[in-house]
Amino acid sequence: MDDIVVGPLDLAARVDEALQVQALAFGLTAEEIGVRRHIVLRHLACPGARALGATTPTGRLVGFVYGMPNDRRHWWSTVVEPYLRATGCEEWLDDSFVITELHVHPAFQKRRIGRTLITAITAGASEPRSILSAIDVESPARALYRKLGYRDLARPVHFPSAPSPYVVMGAELPLLD
Repeated sequence: MDDIVVGPLDLAARVDEALQVQALAFGLTAEEIGVRRHIVLRHLACPGARALGATTPTGRLVGFVYGMPNDRRHWWSTVVEPYLRATGCEEWLDDSFVITELHVHPAFQKRRIGRTLITAITAGASEPRSILSAIDVESPARALYRKLGYRDLARPVHFPSAPSPYVVMGAELPLLD
């Protein structure tokens, strides 16, 4: 990570570049990128939304994270709420900072970039805890989240039109080092 700089990101200005990173990291189609572009720009208008980017010395964006204080009226919260209620974890929707997206270009993974991005963005949160959703498979991302203190709150969670089940995870802040 020596040559990668993590810092504030004007995600609205670099949304297309960020979504290309997400497409490579997450396997998105062109149609899915178009839908997500609209979602990202809408999220950025929410109070407290912020983003960080990981860039090379030439300014190439190789990773990003964005999130915001959770709002129970947002689509994501309305989908996960019944699952969290069923596990007795519904209170995690209140006073939590949501990691909305975290992606690192595949060629730059395993360099602690994802860890740096998520710990930096949550370090600036005024909320006492953080929540996120991840595909419900044992993956390097899930392993990282566990190392940082996230635990499974509800699984499997089924999002409309998502082919795979997800897990909702939560961690007290600050994250573990």
